Amino acid sequence: MKKITVAVIGVGAVGVELLRILRQRNFPCERVRVFARSERDIEIDGHPYHVEAVEKEEFDGIDIALFAGTEGEKGASTLYARKFIDRGAVVIDNGNDFRMDPEVPLVIPEANRDAIAQHKGLIANPNCTTIQMVVALQGIHRRFGLRRVLLTSFQATSGGGRKAAQTLWDETRQLCQQNRETEHFQEVRCELPAISGAFSRQIVCNAIPQIGGFKEFEYTSEEWKVVNETRKILGDDTIALSATCVRIPVFTAHSEAVYFECGRECSRQQIAETLAESDGVTFFPAPEQFPVALDAQGGDAVLVGRLRPDPHRQHAFWLWCVADNLRKGAALNAVQIAECLVEH
Repeated sequence: MKKITVAVIGVGAVGVELLRILRQRNFPCERVRVFARSERDIEIDGHPYHVEAVEKEEFDGIDIALFAGTEGEKGASTLYARKFIDRGAVVIDNGNDFRMDPEVPLVIPEANRDAIAQHKGLIANPNCTTIQMVVALQGIHRRFGLRRVLLTSFQATSGGGRKAAQTLWDETRQLCQQNRETEHFQEVRCELPAISGAFSRQIVCNAIPQIGGFKEFEYTSEEWKVVNETRKILGDDTIALSATCVRIPVFTAHSEAVYFECGRECSRQQIAETLAESDGVTFFPAPEQFPVALDAQGGDAVLVGRLRPDPHRQHAFWLWCVADNLRKGAALNAVQIAECLVEH
């Protein structure tokens, strides 16, 4: 296999995870170059990296450029992706800027790896919430079709970036200090006197049913991402899909409750067999063996459990899934796309 030069652009939470996964999976890199706004030296898991200033625009000789991306705002890819492409690189962008561009493939390798071949120098990485759900459902869609999907997501703070996760930590410490002499749970004061962080409401001891701004029909931008991205990846605009996305006080790993109705006749046993065989899925068949967010942290698979039929509707089911939002929900999916590029 050809040894190639890879660039990672951005050293936030996703950028760090990209560098970690490239090393863990022995990606065939002859050289890894790291770019960010300012030049500096960093260390990840004991391995040193020199960070180049991206403004210098010294991008020659790079085969694959992995943009870490920033959810909710314009990413570096809007400024620099074309410059990498013009120098011969294929760009894989984790941000939101190009996902719905009809000229840009939106790829989850387990679901639509064939779309990679259609790229024109740029491939988009889906939103973490979308990736987790589609990996769980892609085998079912392929075998039975999906008529309807309802998603309720319970999303970790790290999905909002380092500042969001730090906000949870800061509020947790503040709450502990506020109640340091309290001896009984009924006397705990959960509300903090002031909120200053990444969220519009206090996140510790709370659940916030808003991720992103409010858009059409009062759904948030995160909820519309799931709808539009899923349809594009699966190549099916007929899927009736709706979502409620909730931020919860967890640092890492998203949890999702997914209701789905199949387009063809199927049984619970057939759905269970499909999940057990689905690429990227670890299925827990026993009801009491359901996975939780802590089980997913640091892992690559989407963990699926609590499969059960809707007793009031044929060919309709619920499942529960968890996944590490920084790994499979972002960095790992991008590296898997890069591995597909190298293979071909």
